[in-house]
Amino acid sequence: MERHYGWVIVAAGAVITCLAMGAMFALPVYLQPIAAETGWTRAGISGAMTVGFIVMGVAGFLWGTLTDRIGARPVILAAAAMLGVGLFIASRANDLLVFQLAYGGLVGASGGAFFAPLIATTLGWFDKHRSLAVSLVSLGAGVAPMTMTPLATVLIENFGWRAAMMMTAFAATMFIIPAAFLIRRAPEVLAEAPTPGSDVVPSAKPPTSIGILLRTPQFIVLAAVFFLCCGAHSGPIFHTVSYAMLAVHLRWRPPVSIVWRALPGFLAVSSSAC
Repeated sequence: MERHYGWVIVAAGAVITCLAMGAMFALPVYLQPIAAETGWTRAGISGAMTVGFIVMGVAGFLWGTLTDRIGARPVILAAAAMLGVGLFIASRANDLLVFQLAYGGLVGASGGAFFAPLIATTLGWFDKHRSLAVSLVSLGAGVAPMTMTPLATVLIENFGWRAAMMMTAFAATMFIIPAAFLIRRAPEVLAEAPTPGSDVVPSAKPPTSIGILLRTPQFIVLAAVFFLCCGAHSGPIFHTVSYAMLAVHLRWRPPVSIVWRALPGFLAVSSSAC
């Protein structure tokens, strides 16, 4: 029964990433209402997301280190609180700098605590179908634009951007916290006694220091791929809402994102079954 609990981790992880990433990346639909009410420039408001991306990347190393020591659950709980506080302060901000620090600093820092710790925890529960499990967890981020973004749009239209962001803060925090209590480390027996049909290739001894790890080809390749991917799409996606007014892009991006996140996992399962 313990082995099957991994799928609970997958479901909880997908929900958490959907809510957390959706709350953070809904900022594009706030861009026009915020600029209209406050008079802040679009560049200044967009700067909050730029800060958020940078802080999220740096904070990911710290959250990952904490996850190794204390597990993913307390990390996610702390990040959920930080996400809620950051969104709440941003919703009340009357100064652009305060908004940038709250959204870019607090919300951005919380963003680095969800994806990597959840993926690492999920991997510990699986020695079969690992690729599928990881794909399903990341699927939450693909679903986010189809759920949180339309919700934020409706709330903004009915209550204004400040109330909408504040309600998003409360809702995301209140749903993430219960889901976080479902996250737990895999029992040692799973790591020490893989199933006969395991599709995990035995790995070499892990690096003993962070310096050695940062110089490994695997880390360099993954870091470069993520940097180039995010650098290429983050800017255009952020400003698409302002120019397309939630038209074609937001109708098609979520389904395409879902397919591309899930497809590699299913392909990996099919390949291992051959």
